[in-house]
Amino acid sequence: MFLISSVLVTILYRWLPVYATPLMFIRSFEQLIDGADLKWKKNWENKENISPYLQLAVVASEDQNFLKHHGFDFKAIEKAMEHNKKKGRKTTRGASTISQQTAKNVFLWPQRSWIRKGFEVYFTFLIELFWNKERILEVYLNVIEMGDGIYGAEAASQIYFKKSAKKLTKEEAALLAAILPNPRKYSAVNPSSYIRGRQQWILKQMRNFGGKLDFENYN
Repeated sequence: MFLISSVLVTILYRWLPVYATPLMFIRSFEQLIDGADLKWKKNWENKENISPYLQLAVVASEDQNFLKHHGFDFKAIEKAMEHNKKKGRKTTRGASTISQQTAKNVFLWPQRSWIRKGFEVYFTFLIELFWNKERILEVYLNVIEMGDGIYGAEAASQIYFKKSAKKLTKEEAALLAAILPNPRKYSAVNPSSYIRGRQQWILKQMRNFGGKLDFENYN
């Protein structure tokens, strides 16, 4: 039953917007437990209505081999394992691809465990099988957490820059991508020197990509 339902839902999400995810409900529950005001800002936008700069910025910062791999970047995983073995827990480095992050955000919960990681591998395989790269990136940019109660590119753009995601400049796009490692800690409104440094690094990586993503020739 689980296999059939998971495949069917994945196929449906190939075309249907993803309006809510487990993380969104978990964050809302945490807010209620803490006695805080309920925050849930999210607006679904098709890929055509999200700035190409932001699409490039998240790939340049989060997963530079996104157009080349099939869900898992094994070289990045190997490098992360070597780094973590040498540096220890205080400087742990992850190697999750955008595909893995999308699978986790859409279908799973944020807790770290081997069980959840196993499901993440499974759903990553499914979305890579049934979706194309454009769809994976489109869903990612619509469900990713971008602040306290802020989900997706459109909501973040409206709140941080008072404009639609389609009109983001490359500098604004790089700034949004810079806070993604911890969007509830880092600010796009009052960025620290660390975030400004990440923004400049991302802009450099975007230039190295030639300023755009070539979806047509990624195979």
